[in-house]
Amino acid sequence: MLHAPRIVSLLPSATEIICALGLADLLVAVTHECDYPSVVLGKPQITRSRLRPDMSSGEIDAAVRDQLASNAHSLYTIDRELLAELKPDLVLAQQLCAVCAVDMEDVLDAIRDLPHIPEVINLEPVSLNDMLGDIEMLGEATNHLKASRTLVTSLEARIEQVRKAAAWAAETPRVAFLEWIDPLFCGGHWNPELVRLAGGDDPLGREGQPAEQIEWEQVRAFAPEVMVISCCGFSAERTRQDLPVLAAMPGYGDLPCVRNERVHVVDGSAYFSRPGPRLVDSLELLAAFLHPVPY
Repeated sequence: MLHAPRIVSLLPSATEIICALGLADLLVAVTHECDYPSVVLGKPQITRSRLRPDMSSGEIDAAVRDQLASNAHSLYTIDRELLAELKPDLVLAQQLCAVCAVDMEDVLDAIRDLPHIPEVINLEPVSLNDMLGDIEMLGEATNHLKASRTLVTSLEARIEQVRKAAAWAAETPRVAFLEWIDPLFCGGHWNPELVRLAGGDDPLGREGQPAEQIEWEQVRAFAPEVMVISCCGFSAERTRQDLPVLAAMPGYGDLPCVRNERVHVVDGSAYFSRPGPRLVDSLELLAAFLHPVPY
C-alpha cells in the first residue's frame, strides 16, 4: 500500500498506536471509546455500545455473561452506512476479547459487501512484547516502519529501566491486581506480567491468559501487601463507586494493604486495559506503587 491509507480503528489501543506514530490524520473514524489523545475527540465515531450507561458493575457482568452464553450479538454495533461512506483502506480490529470491541465476525460481515474491500488487521496481544510487535506491524502496514521501530526502541528502554530498578529492590511485595470488583476478577493477559516486571508477586493473576473470576477468600488468604484496582474500561471515579462492595468483604480491613494504606485505584481506560504505548506508563505507575521512593 504505497499511498497514505484511510484507517478505521475499532480499538482504542489501535487508535493510540496510530497517533503515537504521528498518523492521526489517517484516522477517518474511531470507536465511541476512543478518548486519547485529544486529537481523536473530533473524529467520526463508528461504533456504539448496547449497554446502558447507568448499569451497575454487577449488571454489566450479567449482560456480558448472557452475551457470551447466547452468542446472539456483539455488545457493540458498527455503523455500516458510515463505513461504506468512508471507504477505508485499513480496518483495525481484534479477536482477543469478545466483550471489549466489535466482534470480528461482525466486522467481516460489515465489509463483505463494500465496493472497496479494506484490509482488516487483527491485533491480538496477550503480553507486553506482543504490544510492541503490534506497533511495528502497524508501522509496516502504514509505510512508517522506521517510526514504529523508533517508538518501540524508546518504550523498550523505559521497560528496561523499570526492570533494572526492580532487580535492586529490597522486597517483592505481594500484589492483588483486580480488573473488576463486582464480581471480583484477577488480572489477566499483560497485567500480571507488568506486576512481575515492576518487582511484585501476583500469583492470583493469569499471565498471558484472560482474567477470570476469583473468590474473595483467595484474596484474603493471600494477604496482599499492595492492591491495585483497575476496572476494565472504568475511570478511577467510576471504580471508586464500587469500593463499598470491596470494603464489605469479611476481613478487608485486616489486609496488610488496607492497614498500610497501599490500595491504589487507577483509571482503567488510561492505564492497564488498553494494549498500546501507555502500557509502559502503566508499568512505571506500578513500579512507583510497589517501590515508592522515600522523601
